[in-house]
Amino acid sequence: MVILGPTASGKTQLACHLALELGGEIISADSRQLYRHMDIGTGKDLDEYEIDGVQIPYHLIDIHDPGYRYNIAEFQLDFLNCYEDIRKRGKLPVLCGGSGLYIQTALSGNSFMGIPEDKELRQQAESWSREELEEKYGLIDEEIRTVIPGDTSRRLVRALEIDQYLKANPNFESRTIPEINYKIVGVEVDRETRRNRITTRLKTRLDEGLIEEVKYLLDNFLTPDDLEYYGLEYKWVGQYLNGEMDKEQMFEKLNVSIHQFAKRQMTWFRRMEKQGYDIHWVGAEMEMERKVGSIVDYLNY
Repeated sequence: MVILGPTASGKTQLACHLALELGGEIISADSRQLYRHMDIGTGKDLDEYEIDGVQIPYHLIDIHDPGYRYNIAEFQLDFLNCYEDIRKRGKLPVLCGGSGLYIQTALSGNSFMGIPEDKELRQQAESWSREELEEKYGLIDEEIRTVIPGDTSRRLVRALEIDQYLKANPNFESRTIPEINYKIVGVEVDRETRRNRITTRLKTRLDEGLIEEVKYLLDNFLTPDDLEYYGLEYKWVGQYLNGEMDKEQMFEKLNVSIHQFAKRQMTWFRRMEKQGYDIHWVGAEMEMERKVGSIVDYLNY
């Protein structure tokens, strides 16, 4: 099953209670929580994975050091390995996160996702017109065109990337994608409540040592440019530490950025619905026991 929702919606806590109720294990679909030492800024909240003394198993959290550039191809392979391992042990995989891209890749990715990005090709493609991309796309292997439709420039480039990689690596064996039967539950929170939660949580994270965490990362792992790459908390706190703004300005800019991020998350989830993903929404304000009961009823329907 899948639990998704915007930041500050309480999706992790809900996923953990459901995992406890249903004998499940959490697979994180978060693009930043996979990094060690990036705890406060990514909102890992690992204490939520223990309920009444029971530790809820989780996966794809703290698997790489900061500075590593993880990509979506790696995520799909990691997800499949976790998914198959959990199923073999008779447990329920519970995919939980706010990254729509990661969630859709886990549910609907293709067998070529293990093929890495080709940065040189992507740079070259920036100078190609749509017509040039489509002409090159028409010359690649038909199997690739069947799996990767050429309906966007991004997919055209990805198809060319795959074709080039397979020609250079003829012994590559594509991964068989298992059929995943899933139900998606979304945690919905009204705009005003979400805004209040985000602002309150940001104040709490600053009190808990967010600035000190970013300073530690700069001292031991990351450059200022790396912080820009990780975005949001790391970007704005990094600029504050670099003397580009005062603490009040940093708070205001970061607060606005997180609100905008949450809005983009909901836009992605609504687009998923338009694409045919059935999302069963539950209210974030509902009492946890009722929320879990209603979802269990939905899963058994």
